[in-house]
Amino acid sequence: MKDTKAINKQFGGTYREENEYRIPNLALPVGTSYPIGKYGRMHLNYITKHRCGRYTSLLTECRLNEYLHEIDLQAREMLDSTVSRLSHERGIDEDLKARDPLRWIGEMNSVEACAEETVLREVIFQ
Repeated sequence: MKDTKAINKQFGGTYREENEYRIPNLALPVGTSYPIGKYGRMHLNYITKHRCGRYTSLLTECRLNEYLHEIDLQAREMLDSTVSRLSHERGIDEDLKARDPLRWIGEMNSVEACAEETVLREVIFQ
C-alpha cells in the first residue's frame, strides 16, 4: 500500500482513513449569510420555478444568498425612488395630508401599488 503522502500528492488534497478506505477531507466553501427580505424571497421563488439554470448555477457557486440580498436591496431602492417620484408628480404632499388625510392615504396606496408593480416587472420577474 502506498503511503499517505504519495497518495495526497498524486490526487491532491488530504485524506483520512476509515475502515481501510481513504476518504477525502472535503468541506463546503464558506458562504455568505445575508438577510433576505420580501423581494429576495419572491425572486427566489421565481427563479426556482422559471429559471432553473440560473438558480442551479448560483447555488453551486455558493452565490445564491448574496445574489438574493442584492436583488432585495435593488428592489427596495427602486421602490422608494419610484414612490417618491410618483408622489411628487401627482402632487401628493404634506399639505394634502393635512387637508384631506383620507384622500392622501388613497393616493399613497395607489402610488405604492404602481411602484411595486414596476419593481416586480423590472427586477423580480427577470
